[in-house]
Amino acid sequence: MSVEAGSRALLADGDVVLVRPLHPADTAEVLSLHTRLTQQDTYFRFFGAPSGLDKLAAGIAADPGPGHYAVGCYRRGELVGVANYEVLKDSTDAEVALVVDAAVRTLGVATLLMEHLVSHARKTGLKRFLAEVLAENAKVLHVFRDLGLSFEASIGGPERDVVMILDEDPAYLDAVLKRDSVADAASLAHLLKPSSIAVIGAGRRPGSVGHAVLANLAASGYRGPVEVVNPHARVILGVPCVPSVAELTRTPELAVVCLPAPAAAEAVEECGKRGVRAVVVISSGLTGTEHGDRVRAAVREYGMRLVGPNCLGVLSTDPACPFDLTFLGSSVKPGNIGVVTQSGGVGIALAESLDGLGLGMSTLVSTGDKYDVSGNDLLMWWTADLRTEVAVLYLESFGNPRKFGRLARGLARTRPVLAVRSGSGDTAQRAAASHTAAAATPAVTRDALFEQAGVIAVDTVAELVDVIAGLSWQLLPGGPRVAVVSNAGGAGVLAADACEREGLVMADLSEDTQNRLTKVLPAEAAVRNPVDTTAAVSAEVFAEALRAVLADDGVDAVIAATVRTAVGDPGTSLAAVLPPEYKTVFAVRPGQRARVAPLVPGTGVTACYDDPAAAAAVLARLVRYEQWLNRPETEDALAPLEDPDALRAFAAGREGWLSPADAVELLRLADIPMVETHYVEAGDSMDAAAADLGSPVVLKADADGLLHKTAGGGVLLNVHGADRIMEAFRTLRSRFGSALRGVTVQPMAEPGRELLVGVRSDPVFGPLVVLGLGGVDTDLIADHAARLAPLTGADADLLLNGLRASKALWAGQLDRAAVRDLLLKVSRLAELVPELAELDLNPVRVRADGCVALDVRARFEPDASADPFLRRLRD
Repeated sequence: MSVEAGSRALLADGDVVLVRPLHPADTAEVLSLHTRLTQQDTYFRFFGAPSGLDKLAAGIAADPGPGHYAVGCYRRGELVGVANYEVLKDSTDAEVALVVDAAVRTLGVATLLMEHLVSHARKTGLKRFLAEVLAENAKVLHVFRDLGLSFEASIGGPERDVVMILDEDPAYLDAVLKRDSVADAASLAHLLKPSSIAVIGAGRRPGSVGHAVLANLAASGYRGPVEVVNPHARVILGVPCVPSVAELTRTPELAVVCLPAPAAAEAVEECGKRGVRAVVVISSGLTGTEHGDRVRAAVREYGMRLVGPNCLGVLSTDPACPFDLTFLGSSVKPGNIGVVTQSGGVGIALAESLDGLGLGMSTLVSTGDKYDVSGNDLLMWWTADLRTEVAVLYLESFGNPRKFGRLARGLARTRPVLAVRSGSGDTAQRAAASHTAAAATPAVTRDALFEQAGVIAVDTVAELVDVIAGLSWQLLPGGPRVAVVSNAGGAGVLAADACEREGLVMADLSEDTQNRLTKVLPAEAAVRNPVDTTAAVSAEVFAEALRAVLADDGVDAVIAATVRTAVGDPGTSLAAVLPPEYKTVFAVRPGQRARVAPLVPGTGVTACYDDPAAAAAVLARLVRYEQWLNRPETEDALAPLEDPDALRAFAAGREGWLSPADAVELLRLADIPMVETHYVEAGDSMDAAAADLGSPVVLKADADGLLHKTAGGGVLLNVHGADRIMEAFRTLRSRFGSALRGVTVQPMAEPGRELLVGVRSDPVFGPLVVLGLGGVDTDLIADHAARLAPLTGADADLLLNGLRASKALWAGQLDRAAVRDLLLKVSRLAELVPELAELDLNPVRVRADGCVALDVRARFEPDASADPFLRRLRD
């Protein structure tokens, strides 16, 4: 049997370890770990003197099976911790035990091993972990209690009977991510706060990348020791050189590699042997080659953190440890903007744009081909880095989007998180076999991830800079009600149009505000929103008008659009008006050279845009972010399923499209309303169904290749009487011939509106819940909204409001609450049954007193997805 490679993970001090399942070949190491326990640890483990250690070690290291599982933690090749469980006979309980070397006990080894046991146990259907612990063994009791699982321990006596419930629990995920963030930040300190640096491959020629990296480092103010590895020079830019990594005078904490691919791989290996803790590989040409494989292997073997390869580099402006290990063309100002980007070009463009605005960065990490350090790592770093007040991401791919969503959501609660959308095309969409799958494009899935995590998403670097400027110099708006004040009527109208396109609300100015404006403005001025002061007003009069609008309680934000005239320049009055006010104000100066600039150079009064549409777009994004911040985080509780285990048992082992009868049974087990349904095989008699259902009924063909039943002639409505039911059955047999598998027979449903509700599960992103117009409107109108499961009540409300037709749809008497409940039940089904690859409820008939699915298709795939929240590094 081949031994599983396991996965790299981080301890609390940032050290990289390997966690993997144990096998018989590990018996000697397990025995060695137990024999070197202290006297007290031995007493705690065995409640006295041990006996039969050889047999115990062999049992722990037995191959994983239905009743046994064990994992070990390896630190620099040595086994330093073991945890295992043994399933109790005929139960879903397992007894758990663990042993950790005293030398690493404070580093979180026990907790890390327990998390891996929990993840595996849940996959196998276990419900509880049990343990018997001596009352005086406080350390182990704390490990179990602090895991984040529901925990109980008996009271009294020399021993404690411990019970840990393995149910999915947000509190447990929060605890895991908190531990992950602490460990990750500790490991990234080697990268972002290095005590010493080596530049490997810096050349004497100014035009080379390595020379540029060294020059930027020299100019950055880094105060730690620096050496260069270059066999052809003794000194470059005043920095001493040595011929090889082995000959460095000290082991650097961080090394940056700027060499051709074969030499780069060798350098990374040498860094690992030397004990370097973090490496930045700027070199390209590694991915997809044996040299790239060597780099990955070295990172795994020696426990290093790695950025790249094929990247721009890394910089930090932390006053305590400033450094620049990039080949940017100019220095970066210190600031509060943290950036992680897969694209070096995006990093360069953003750095230049921010410099032009006078804004600076806290950190810049260019991940390149992303062998190790990723956007998720930086989200965890920024959580603890209070210098970073705006987080910016450019991600071309997601290694672990479910973890990303939880991390980004946590960070976005405290500061804005921005992302540039990439890969919005649908070329990667697989052939869709259901309406839901057709709607669940990669772009829709990614956008749902961003929206639910509170990420402010943009499509271009220019839009990104627009939003950063708005966030940097103004408060978040208190709501969507916007007023436009302009001394040029056309600019005001364009601004109002842009606001309405972006979903903002044009505020109704109060009578008092309009009276105040009438007193200060010319008679020909427009005092309703948008306010047109006319071009003839002075800067002072324009300022007074702006103050009047800002004082209106019905206004949340203002766009002030001004043009210079021979009479004066009202734009010069804005700076004096804005500081005392506590509402968001953006300036617009049509024709200014820059797309966005500070209203007053060198100050942070507000952002001034060259076009009203840009200002409105930024304002709309900030409004949506503010609304997200104010949404309740609590999940709406559904009545518990009567028998969730029966639902899981039904799904176990299934693959492919369910038969219509099985699909109906799936909905019954999931408590999802479905119209009464009978299914008749193509070769069977229709007599029983015709007699049971009475009339009128609808007959629906189940035929190979028939997705659009109505358009394909597979639906016969309002069939009355047993004779006509039999005749309709024969018609479908004739129409579809050998392709007909069977016929679904249902009573005619009451009239109502038809919707589509479905699920499309992605092995990386997880299940996506889709809502849209159903029936014949599904493909004709293609009006859909989507959110990733699990849905909260707020998510369900956003789905209900997310259709283009939502306003008209819910203006009538339709039972919105019933559809909301259905969405939450479908989300629960997707979470409970990860094997569910596609679910298509189309149509769902909605009435004034409820909703019911009229048709269902469901497809299952084996669940091969990895636990997205298990702590491990990329391999």
